[in-house]
Amino acid sequence: MSKPVIQVSGLSKSYREGESQLTVLSDLDLEVSAGERVAIVGLSGSGKSTLLHLVGGLDRPDSGDVLIEGQSIFGLSEKAQCKLRNQSLGFVYQFHHLLSEFNAEENVAMPLLIRGLAKSEALIRARKMLEHVSMSARLTHRPAELSGGERQRVAIARALVGDPVCVLADEPTGNLDETSAAEVDTLMVSLSVELGTSFVVVTHNSELASRLDRTLRLHNGKLEQ
Repeated sequence: MSKPVIQVSGLSKSYREGESQLTVLSDLDLEVSAGERVAIVGLSGSGKSTLLHLVGGLDRPDSGDVLIEGQSIFGLSEKAQCKLRNQSLGFVYQFHHLLSEFNAEENVAMPLLIRGLAKSEALIRARKMLEHVSMSARLTHRPAELSGGERQRVAIARALVGDPVCVLADEPTGNLDETSAAEVDTLMVSLSVELGTSFVVVTHNSELASRLDRTLRLHNGKLEQ
């Protein structure tokens, strides 16, 4: 494996519940190499989504650090954090979070428009990425006109259009039927190989986890092999 694109060191996070404090992550470490596919599994409530939010800089830890390509995300201003997320990370969630008023190609182009790319160029790149996920025939369809599996394909295209070093996926097939889930599993693995993009995938889907390079279990606040 090449040098890590993501390095997590000593990450800890607790939440207050009434009079008590719940420790979710405790001095957790993780490294993800370029092009590596890592599954994170564990019981519901074990902190898997919290871990992804911290890795993506969407939440702050009590202690510890996350480096994205050697850059500490928590050492940056909020504006610089947003720029780093936009340029280096992609996000896929259980629910697609597509914008209902925009069609497929416009949704996929959105991260590039936020980056400041001209609309014409952003749409060209969006169409090319939608080709990668076999959605060329649905470019002008809005989310309400797409099936669940199609929406998730668009969401994956959106996550990848900016050429990130890593995609963080939180239960990406959790809201799909078995057939659609299997298709999306295959798509993510093939795109990771084709594009050289790392994936960190939180999942309860044992079939998907088995197809990735490593599976780590989150237990008592730490990752175990």
